[in-house]
Amino acid sequence: MGRPPLNRRLAAFGTTIFAEMSALAVRTGAINLGQGFPDTDGPEEVREAAVRALRDGRGNQYPPGPGVPELRTAVTEHQRRWYGLGFDPDAEVLITAGATEAIAAALLALVEPGDEVIALEPYYDSYAACVAMAGGVRVPVTLRPDGDTFRLDLDELRAAVTDRTRLILLNTPHNPTGTVLTRDELAAVAELAVERDLLVVTDEVYEHLVFGTEHTPLVSFPGMRERTVTISSSGKTFSFTGWKVGWVTGAPELVTAVRSAKQYLTYVSAGPFQYAVAEALALPDAYFHGIRDDLRAKRDLLADGLADAGFHVFRPSGTYFITTDIRPLGETDGFAFCRSLPERCGVVAVPNAVFYDHQDQGSPFVRFAFCKREEVLTDAVARLKILAQG
Repeated sequence: MGRPPLNRRLAAFGTTIFAEMSALAVRTGAINLGQGFPDTDGPEEVREAAVRALRDGRGNQYPPGPGVPELRTAVTEHQRRWYGLGFDPDAEVLITAGATEAIAAALLALVEPGDEVIALEPYYDSYAACVAMAGGVRVPVTLRPDGDTFRLDLDELRAAVTDRTRLILLNTPHNPTGTVLTRDELAAVAELAVERDLLVVTDEVYEHLVFGTEHTPLVSFPGMRERTVTISSSGKTFSFTGWKVGWVTGAPELVTAVRSAKQYLTYVSAGPFQYAVAEALALPDAYFHGIRDDLRAKRDLLADGLADAGFHVFRPSGTYFITTDIRPLGETDGFAFCRSLPERCGVVAVPNAVFYDHQDQGSPFVRFAFCKREEVLTDAVARLKILAQG
């Protein structure tokens, strides 16, 4: 063969770190706090809604391309209920195979070869691959440690914009750092986007998993309605990550563009689950507050245990991940640390360096997931204590 089988845009992307570390957990019998999936299912009434849809024959054949009307309506009602935002379910909502497909479709639709895409570093690993598949040029702006959190340098963000910048890919609440951008920070991003005529794609899948603060959609700021593609999904909020039901909201011309790409990816997916998620979005406030409070308690359990084990802990304001600094343990290489951790104390984590272009910036940081049963986290904390013994 004259050249390698894999096209050049994807040549830098191998097996994801999640697959590697999950396989390591299975091989060693370690507790897997690496990959971010819950170890219990979500509400029984939502699962039964999916069963009911299957039995009633709703969604067993191809659903409508934009998504079933019931779910598109439920998404608009959710945006109005929580944020006071109004969307047309027929023209401004698109249902996708999870947020991952929504991100891919948005970038494939909106980015042309050579366009620059600014992403907050560290970033979810699919962002880099999706920008590459679209032929874009990834421009990282690094969130930097500031005490017990990570901060966006707004001056650095502004300096990253050039005449070739097409869009900003924003993630808040932010995975993996747990940072939730403030209203002032979001207002500055919005002002910059309007000033430089940029599109913004916002990944807001952790919108309901915030602790002691609030999530504010960027689209709610002046001038952002016509330039923002907002993405969210059901997996994180309702603990059914395997269903892969996500959605896009935005102005009609933006949603039409994203749909033009999405129809050639999965076309449609998750028919019966769409009906179930429509019911999930209508659950009472007590459900949303309950999952937030449950995860906040689990965050504190794991964060305190990690601190006792000798890590510097960045206690997250959102998501269900904790980023730690391993340098107080005398370590500097997150890859080596995570690969040795299962043998040392029977726990799996993920090195944050995989989420960076500038891997040296992320080298000492390691991410743990706390979306697990309390007894699993308690066991993990007990195992990690061995690190404090040196």
